[in-house]
Amino acid sequence: MKIIFFLTLFCILVLGDILKVATYNVENLFDLKKNGHEYKEYIPYTYSQWNKKNYTIKLYNIAKVIKDIDADIIGLEEIESLQALKDLRYTLKRKGLYYRYYAIANLKDTTVKVALLSKIPFLYKHEIAVQSSYKYRNILEVKFKLKNGENLYILVNHWKSKSGPESMRLVSAKALYKRVKELGYDKNIIALGDFNSHYEEYKSFKRKRRLNDTENITGINHILGTINYQDKAEKIHLKNGEFYNLWYDTKKNERYTHIYKKHKEALDSILITKSLLNTKGILYLSHSIHTFKTSYLFKKNHIYRWQMTRRKKAKHKGKGYSDHLPLVAKFSY
Repeated sequence: MKIIFFLTLFCILVLGDILKVATYNVENLFDLKKNGHEYKEYIPYTYSQWNKKNYTIKLYNIAKVIKDIDADIIGLEEIESLQALKDLRYTLKRKGLYYRYYAIANLKDTTVKVALLSKIPFLYKHEIAVQSSYKYRNILEVKFKLKNGENLYILVNHWKSKSGPESMRLVSAKALYKRVKELGYDKNIIALGDFNSHYEEYKSFKRKRRLNDTENITGINHILGTINYQDKAEKIHLKNGEFYNLWYDTKKNERYTHIYKKHKEALDSILITKSLLNTKGILYLSHSIHTFKTSYLFKKNHIYRWQMTRRKKAKHKGKGYSDHLPLVAKFSY
């Protein structure tokens, strides 16, 4: 712990202030208002027992994780509504962590949405429309101006799950890339969230006909250009319009945020543009990327996700957290 403390102190003195950025899929944080879009097991006050007691436990548990991360900016996935985001923010405040600023992509009435909590004020929030279909969630764009005068753009994503083929994730990737082009390739941009894509998706999906309907082209690797940069951050020289996936800046066995049938997966990512690898302005701190893996988020060899009974009509047990682990990175400015 002393080594970590002195390294952080050194970074602050030499490089400037530290900005901690995180992303966390909180797994179905639904409020207690019935609006007709809920999953059946989250319809309030029914057989499934999604009620005030279980909702309060869910809020408390997710708030515990977020408080322990203590990020300056955290992107969130699977938030049902503005009410659910406000309730989470209030729970965090009661636990001693106050996020004064918040935003949610709620222009489209999808079942779950992306959101953001921040200790730092932002200039605006904007929703990047992916498609009119409810199968696609809007991307949340939030612009910050940091104390050193630098602008920073955070783009929070939640792409289509693998219940759909890669062509659906390509749609989201193209919408994201188009927006980056509009903002300018020289801008400080962090794209983060649940991409439902492995950081080397082009390898893992190649022989899966159900997923590979794009002639081996992937959203995260080909459209966003991450396939070209597979080394440590200090060795990377990005081209305009391409992203670097921070997973490559940590050990291979540490690259996961999800476990499916005992197989570790990196469904969540933090991607950065060229300017964040420069030595001026805002700089990614090498090797700071990590999965938040505190012990209480595991039960035996499994991620301790929110618990439901296994009966045909599932009930909430009022235990657990999320089926994803948070992902964290640090920047100096």
